[in-house]
Amino acid sequence: MDMDEFGLATAHERRFHGAADQLRAADRVARLDVPRVVALSLAGLTAASVLDVGTGTGIFAEAFTAAGLAVTGIDANPSLLTIAMGYAPTAQFREAPAEQIPFPAASFDLVFLGHVLHETDDPAAALREARRVARQRVAILEWPYRDEPHGPPLAHRISPATIADLAPGAGFSQVETIPLEHMDFYRLAL
Repeated sequence: MDMDEFGLATAHERRFHGAADQLRAADRVARLDVPRVVALSLAGLTAASVLDVGTGTGIFAEAFTAAGLAVTGIDANPSLLTIAMGYAPTAQFREAPAEQIPFPAASFDLVFLGHVLHETDDPAAALREARRVARQRVAILEWPYRDEPHGPPLAHRISPATIADLAPGAGFSQVETIPLEHMDFYRLAL
């Protein structure tokens, strides 16, 4: 069994294996374009709640909280959840993988997957689960599908074509792809 950076056993082959402080490094956070991603995620919605899947250290949980939403974050790594709680103390956090979201159907107005789909062992299952618990929209932020010095290796990235291929089988009617300066953003219509 693999061990994560905190010495915890993990069955997730592609799970983040770096140090937690890497997730909040200033240059990485700047590439995330957090305010724009939050605005794109919420555009055209009347949303009160969001599920941040793969919340990590809570970068987006913190931003969605600041935008006035009731935020719940899940992550397979309990050590990262402890860090997230410090940044978004009003949010609720729970240990869970993206492929097994522990909430009833249609629990959240928005489901956000930020840099997590490429780390799942089963992206199709993760999308089905996101669709199941979403009431209005699923938004995805991923590394662009190109070889570059930032982020995971190309073999661990997920292409726009893969997301477009998986979406209908997960129950989505449309995928909108919005290329950002350093990331790819997707809005999936229910």
